[in-house]
Amino acid sequence: MPFSLLKYGLNKDYPFEQNADLPAPSALKSHYDVVIIGGGGHGVATAYYLAKYHGITNVAVLEKGYLGGGNTARNTAVIRSNYLTSEGVKFYSESVKLFQGLSNEFDFNIMYSRRGQLTLAHSDAAVRGFRQRTEVNKHFGGKTELIDPQQIRELVPTLNMNPADQPVLAGLWHIDGATARHDAVAWGYAKGATQRGVELHQLTEVTGVTVEQGKVTGVETNRGKVSCGCVVQAVAGMSSVVAAMAGIRMPITTYPLQAMVTQPVKPFLDPLVSSPALHCYVQQTGRGELVFGGGSDPYPLYSTRSTMDLKESLLAHAVELFPFMANMRLMRQWGGLTDMTSDYSPIMGLSPVDNYYLDAGWGTWGFKSTPICGKTMAELVATGKVPELIEPFAMSRFDTFRQVNEMGATAASH
Repeated sequence: MPFSLLKYGLNKDYPFEQNADLPAPSALKSHYDVVIIGGGGHGVATAYYLAKYHGITNVAVLEKGYLGGGNTARNTAVIRSNYLTSEGVKFYSESVKLFQGLSNEFDFNIMYSRRGQLTLAHSDAAVRGFRQRTEVNKHFGGKTELIDPQQIRELVPTLNMNPADQPVLAGLWHIDGATARHDAVAWGYAKGATQRGVELHQLTEVTGVTVEQGKVTGVETNRGKVSCGCVVQAVAGMSSVVAAMAGIRMPITTYPLQAMVTQPVKPFLDPLVSSPALHCYVQQTGRGELVFGGGSDPYPLYSTRSTMDLKESLLAHAVELFPFMANMRLMRQWGGLTDMTSDYSPIMGLSPVDNYYLDAGWGTWGFKSTPICGKTMAELVATGKVPELIEPFAMSRFDTFRQVNEMGATAASH
């Protein structure tokens, strides 16, 4: 095998795709069947599935910045399905399955790495919650187990089993926990969509939405007006702002979410390790960097700045989990915007405006839902019927009091 691989790599005649880049910028057309606001993972995934599986190619993806430059570029790339509710587990389990085959589907390496996620329980109440969560996951397709302290030591020998005087009593071991390159996912979807005729317009900001007699008819941009048959909104932390242009008031509050990464070291940590009690999670990338993340900032703000307060508190908890990390150097710190709903579940599907579709409320779990979100939103646009998988996430649930409560399902509880 090594000799064959070397022979393939040195062969001047091996297959090479000449047109691997995205198409050059072009003028906006006056009309599109579908306009997608937001050129992040969700936006380009929806465009991809519309083109590939439904034959809808007169589509424009409008991005005010650059491809995947919003929350898609500002996350920690965790993929998992170990949620609390049956609705959440079924939805994210389908996303995990799609992630596993994306590299082959794109013919483009997204660097998917199945590593497992370990969530720590520091109290009897947490253990009881993990036991229930395990059974829900098993029943609805997730691969999750409850493991004891000895099994945790074997998985992560370097872990401090008594961080901050809160002994580790058990662990939620999610076998399907994984990571992937977030920018590669966005580029893979964008490449597949544009090859099929979808237009991607970067540096194109939507400044208004035209609604006539309760139905969307077009959008206004910094490059002119465009008429359309329908609009899909996929703008993450700016969901409330963009929806307001169409006269829609969203049950969403936006908070900053920060993360940071160290300089690279030799590999020692394979699983993703999180502690909801300490509001901290740690993973090591394929390049050897250690990524730290935690809960959102405790105040609403439309800003992606980073803060010293968060850095100090988050790193203090990380050092409690892995004391030897105190000697490591931090390389960079960044922030994103989380669009949080009151029940910590997304808002997907129809809106009060006809032909205006919502993809919002993702909070801290938007990246991991990218493939299944794109697939279901494309099905909704193409057929006009809400897929069964996303019916529970309709915005109308807040009027009927049928919330899908995922509070505490994050790796670091908010």
